Amino acid sequence: MTSNEKQVTSNQKRAPMPLKIANIVGARPNFMKIAPIIDEMKKHAEIEATLVHTGQHYDEKMSKLFFDDLGLPVPDVYLGIGSGGHGEQTGKVMIEFERIVQQNKPDIVLVVGDVNSTIACGLVAVKLGIKLAHVEAGLRSYDRGMPEEINRVLTDQISDYLFLTERSAFINLEREGIAAEKIHFVGNVMIDSLMKHREAAEQSMILDDLKLESGKYGLITLHRPSNVDLKENLERIFYALFQLQRDIPLVFPVHPRTRKQIKQFGLEALVAQASNLIWTDPLGYLDFLKLMAHARLVITDSGGIQEETTVLGVPCITVRENTERPATVTEGTNLVIGMSPQRIIEESYRILDGNGKKGGVPELWDGKAAERIVKILLEEKSILR
Repeated sequence: MTSNEKQVTSNQKRAPMPLKIANIVGARPNFMKIAPIIDEMKKHAEIEATLVHTGQHYDEKMSKLFFDDLGLPVPDVYLGIGSGGHGEQTGKVMIEFERIVQQNKPDIVLVVGDVNSTIACGLVAVKLGIKLAHVEAGLRSYDRGMPEEINRVLTDQISDYLFLTERSAFINLEREGIAAEKIHFVGNVMIDSLMKHREAAEQSMILDDLKLESGKYGLITLHRPSNVDLKENLERIFYALFQLQRDIPLVFPVHPRTRKQIKQFGLEALVAQASNLIWTDPLGYLDFLKLMAHARLVITDSGGIQEETTVLGVPCITVRENTERPATVTEGTNLVIGMSPQRIIEESYRILDGNGKKGGVPELWDGKAAERIVKILLEEKSILR
């Protein structure tokens, strides 16, 4: 062996191993959260990032549309779990993901949000001695009747890195005994995606397709079990929407769960009478962002939409008794009003009269959250070895 060959061999031996991070997505809201993180990880040769899609919510057309809109790579691993009860779904994810972890041996498993895949993959990671990072940690509705709340609390308890979207989460985690050195306030990755794709969304033709004018329609989303799984509650909400659509078109991309319940409860004929309620199938990210940005008001029960409307400056009415995203209320454009039809009607007309809530953008919701997350993980790299 020549001296040059010996030098090459020596350099190869000294080359540091990349930091192996398995990034988990399970449902469509996760896609917007993981996309900027994957983008940022790609910039660093010292990171070997893989994308694992559990398939917790999987519709081939919709998933492909979201992946294309957000520029996400094809998942390295697709588990194909599908729908099911909470226990069944969580168990299936754990069984399949454990096999992947044992094969690939990542240094870190990174989970986002609060779906069943979040807690399932988190449990597998810590039981196998893998470090766990939770993005959107510390958010609390204090409603244990929400399955997502259980997922949030348990995931935070077992995580090694807790990445916070807003400062109120510090108080929640401190109260629950989480060590301060694990907690990092980094901002909101959902807003990273929004800011990156805002200009591209403006090219969407969705307003023309639906024959809408900017600022002259409302946007509706409903999918929470508390709203759509009880006939009485769903009827009450539709009563309010029926009144409101007399004065302004309402665009309603219908969640599969909501569509199923409308049919099951025999409400199709009632809804059909609302001629100014514009039903659509679920929309891709760019089309929906365009609709949201140009809406006069948004009525929702989605956590992510509360955040996005706050940054867009669009008045948001949240049809829930609580929110795990208080910054959207204290600083943003969001009002949490419960499920009273009268309140929905009153607050909607207040907005239509020009008296909607004004707000600002919360701290660190600046499009750089993913950059902060990756920087922290790289700084901790030596500890993991």
